[in-house]
Amino acid sequence: MVVPALIERKRDGGTLTGDEWRALVAGYTAGEVPDYQMSALLMAVVFRGMTDGELAAYMEAILDSGDRLRFDDLAAPKVDKHSTGGVGDKTSLLLAPMLASLGVAVPMMSGRGLGHTGGTLDKLEAIPGFSTQLPLREAEAQVRALHCVMIGQTPEIAPADKKLYALRDVSGTVSSIPLIAASIMSKKLAEGLDGLVLDVKTGSGAFLPDLEQSLALARTMIGLGESRGCRTVALVTAMDRPLGHACGNALEVEESIRGLRGEGPDDLMDVTYALGVEMLLVAGLATDRAEARRTLEATVSSGRALEHFRRLVEAQGGNPAVVDDPAALPQAELVEAWPAPASGVIAQVEPRRIGRAVIELGGGRTRVEDVVDPSVGFVVTAKPGDRVAAGQPLATIHARDEAGLRLGREALADAIRVGERGTLTPLVLHRLTAAGVETP
Repeated sequence: MVVPALIERKRDGGTLTGDEWRALVAGYTAGEVPDYQMSALLMAVVFRGMTDGELAAYMEAILDSGDRLRFDDLAAPKVDKHSTGGVGDKTSLLLAPMLASLGVAVPMMSGRGLGHTGGTLDKLEAIPGFSTQLPLREAEAQVRALHCVMIGQTPEIAPADKKLYALRDVSGTVSSIPLIAASIMSKKLAEGLDGLVLDVKTGSGAFLPDLEQSLALARTMIGLGESRGCRTVALVTAMDRPLGHACGNALEVEESIRGLRGEGPDDLMDVTYALGVEMLLVAGLATDRAEARRTLEATVSSGRALEHFRRLVEAQGGNPAVVDDPAALPQAELVEAWPAPASGVIAQVEPRRIGRAVIELGGGRTRVEDVVDPSVGFVVTAKPGDRVAAGQPLATIHARDEAGLRLGREALADAIRVGERGTLTPLVLHRLTAAGVETP
């Protein structure tokens, strides 16, 4: 294999064979292909794209670079959900116990915060003692016993992806739809799934703000899933304002628990139920959307979903007291209300600015080695279109010191605009399957 010749071919718009992609991924994972050559090839992909055949071979090579979860003896349908990331997006914390309480096996493998977006692992680790790092065989055993597990990518799963993503992060090659799709789907398909529901965010707070890009990514991931026998459905959902109220790790866990009690914000619950409906349909446990929603609402109102979350927390070493007492979660030193600067209508609640501010408060990372403060963040009750009076509380800042409060005030003043009018984008904009796109 002459790597420079492969780089030149892709640079000039040619295609690589499946065997060439497999050799490249295997060689890079083994350290035989250097970073500078692989980064040059990935940059060529950014500009030239991949054919369907190339993408399938590239993803399969990443998937085959490691082990995978195995549930051949498990009769329950195995379904997961993946979000492309947003601000205040804590639906995974609700969906895993909800679906598991209904007999769906949910082997959920999640990530940490990426840029301004929060990460499910960081939220879970705000629960004292909760471990997201379980060996594969232990994770499999927990799914058999409890029907769900919530873990991070282990060294056994798609090691090529971990190495390739680190390279993409420092070489300007993250924002490529085929590379994003292969990275996500290699890890999801390693879970041994029967079905997958994708929550692809669009809007100013999304990783891919442009709707057409979001649709393209959804189509690409659906194609990869379906080609491997995993029924895959995507919802394109709004991320032009935070989802729910809480933004920050411990605050989002608290709001998720309220959601499992049936007390969550309407927008958070609507997106959660929309995704949960798709998961039940993909699992074959419902055939009608209205029926599926009633089933999900019943597992919440009966307390079964909340009890399943308690069992999940306890099984992974966390303190189950958080389910009954939010004070068992990390608490910020200082909490301050932020008032409306004028009377009028909320014209904007900019999620990207709020997400960046959570990181600046200490609730996220700017470097891999940064330690996250799970207690800090915001609770933003304002939504576009709300009519407010000057001085009315619109948010609270949770900070560890006075400097954090000042930072929080500045961020909210930038993010929340009061004007004469404001409108809410529909929460669910499109539903995609292998058959095409629907608009709800």
